[in-house]
Amino acid sequence: MRFASLRTGLLAAGCLLLGACSTLPPAGITPVTGFEPARYTGKWYEIARLDHVFERGLSDVSADYTQKADGSLRVLNRGYDAAGARWKEAEGRALFNTSPDVASLKVSFFGPFYAGYHVVALDPHYQWALVAGNNRDYLWILAREKTLPADIKAALLAKAAELGYATGKLIWVTQTRPDA
Repeated sequence: MRFASLRTGLLAAGCLLLGACSTLPPAGITPVTGFEPARYTGKWYEIARLDHVFERGLSDVSADYTQKADGSLRVLNRGYDAAGARWKEAEGRALFNTSPDVASLKVSFFGPFYAGYHVVALDPHYQWALVAGNNRDYLWILAREKTLPADIKAALLAKAAELGYATGKLIWVTQTRPDA
């Protein structure tokens, strides 16, 4: 009896772990199609995010995407840590979950561990993006400039709320430091 309970517990824990490692979008989230990776490359400023440990306390956050010859994207995330009075950087790699024309990727900053990265709204001119993670705990509003017009912010917030995100918990990232 005890062995059966242990086996059931280990099986349940394994299923939870596999689900937590999924790089697919959450239920009800549809990534942008017709995506053009080359147009997405370059620098994006983080306008807002749901708080998470990897960026906690950082301001002036940006992400720079570079397309690699193998079709993957190099990702360089950068933010200013005021408590440590220094810039922090993390380099990662993004791979497409299906095909490059679907904005559903998996990103790794830590070896074999990947997380979902799904562009769910994108400006036709690639000037702003709403990006979801693999669950509703991760959400970013990105832009090519350090600020966004109020009407675009409002539209992105409405889209995020419609998708079930806790928009009241978004952190609005300050972008006051010059790019270094």
